[in-house]
Amino acid sequence: MVMSFKTFLRHVREGFKNVFRNGWMSVASITSIVVSLFVLGVFILLVLNVNSIADKADSQVQINVHLTLNTDEKLRETLQNEIGSMPEVSKVEFVSKEQGLKEFREDMGPDAAELLEGFDEDNNPLPDKLLVEVIEPTTVPFVADKIEALNKTHEEQPIYKVNYGKGSVETLFKITRAVRNIGFIFVAGLALMSMFLISNTIRVTILARRKEIGIMKLVGATNYFIRWPFFIEGALIGLIGSLVTSGVLYIGYSSLTHSVQGDPMLGLQLIPFEDIWVLLCGLLVGLGVLIGVWGSTVSIRKFLRV
Repeated sequence: MVMSFKTFLRHVREGFKNVFRNGWMSVASITSIVVSLFVLGVFILLVLNVNSIADKADSQVQINVHLTLNTDEKLRETLQNEIGSMPEVSKVEFVSKEQGLKEFREDMGPDAAELLEGFDEDNNPLPDKLLVEVIEPTTVPFVADKIEALNKTHEEQPIYKVNYGKGSVETLFKITRAVRNIGFIFVAGLALMSMFLISNTIRVTILARRKEIGIMKLVGATNYFIRWPFFIEGALIGLIGSLVTSGVLYIGYSSLTHSVQGDPMLGLQLIPFEDIWVLLCGLLVGLGVLIGVWGSTVSIRKFLRV
């Protein structure tokens, strides 16, 4: 049967009335949703930020191609073009030994000025090098091997050493991959736990109204006529709870972001809430409404058998 618009409005009106009519039971259901979704939202924010930090760590991995001393400019440019043409490579930058010495002095700081006092442009032990960035960080070891193989194609063998932190990089990739997988498993598990907790609370709410459902059934109301107000009520409870949760998370996370970014000693860079609010709030609202509807629909089913 196709429901008339007038009947649908009646169900919506009854659903709104039921939310307020049942007072403390509705508050209990909404509170259950807020608490469960808040814990889930906090963990999602944590996982997103940990993944962001892991991505930044992965993207900072570079390949240092140290050239042999006195490699002529033409050969160096040829090698740079060959590396840049690799499909896995996104950028190749030439760093002269003069620039390398300058950056080395800056990294060491003023405390090491005496140790570097004898080194200048005429007495520079550092070689020229190429800094190679790849599109996908996990391909770094593979690209490094390809670059080393280029030495065999040149009689002069311009490459002295290829360095990317072998061993440490592989360990870093394993750790970041484990962090992402564990985060996903925990979020999925917490979401399922929230669904059962919230649906059970809604089930208790409907259980308290089983007499009302039984009377409606006995006077001739159809299952659809009885079910729809509860369907709307569950959706409203889920919507209200998820909106409250989103607001609390926004206030708390925004305050935390300002506090962390205002303290340079911590050295943390959290994802701005503006960059993830659509994803997070959309997920929480969708999950809240879904759980509210699902909990109401499942719970009322057995009371319709009169």
